Amino acid sequence: MSNYYSNFLSAERLKLCYDLAPLRVSQYLDVEVDFVKQKIKTDDYVLELGCGYGRVLENIGLKTKYLFGIDQSLENLSFGQSNFLSHDCCVLSAMDAFHLGFQSGIFDLVFCIQNGISAIGGDSELLIKEAIRVTKPGGSILFSSYSDKFWIHRLNWFQIQSDNNLIGEIDYNLTGKGIIVCKDGFRATTFSEKKFKLLTTRLNKVVKTYEINESSIFCEIFV
Repeated sequence: MSNYYSNFLSAERLKLCYDLAPLRVSQYLDVEVDFVKQKIKTDDYVLELGCGYGRVLENIGLKTKYLFGIDQSLENLSFGQSNFLSHDCCVLSAMDAFHLGFQSGIFDLVFCIQNGISAIGGDSELLIKEAIRVTKPGGSILFSSYSDKFWIHRLNWFQIQSDNNLIGEIDYNLTGKGIIVCKDGFRATTFSEKKFKLLTTRLNKVVKTYEINESSIFCEIFV
């Protein structure tokens, strides 16, 4: 899915997806960001995987002095750095989330929220292992996806995006059970609590899962 976002859904088009979010979806987006902010201390080094144009980083910028965001879309990064981010402490870099250009063990918190694990795609277990590699002992990692209870709101939001030609026409024959498929190749999956547990079972780490606001499933990995 990362190629779809890079090629068709970045910068101003990605921002418009969030600008068009209905009230219930806006609440979900805000609650997720607030959950991450609660985990951050003033001197923490924080990394966001798949940061887009920096929407979330802008929101948490006052929580710490050391913010980093990586994304594969140069258009996203340029748009964010030029037009959106106001915090000097935030650094955006073009980088592959599976091969991070950071030394091991330098971040206090690594996060990838709002179903970014689906948007990034690829081997999710390898993605998690790379996040663990760059996290300090005693640090933690947050991934999130959608709760089943949020399905109708999520689908409505994506229909709005489709109606505004941001994504293709939704293929309702293939859409369901947490998966949204469009006729132009867009495909968004969901990671349930059970799936997160299966992904992390071999890591030999303490892992906790939470349902937040009947909209999100968070997976927290303690390094």
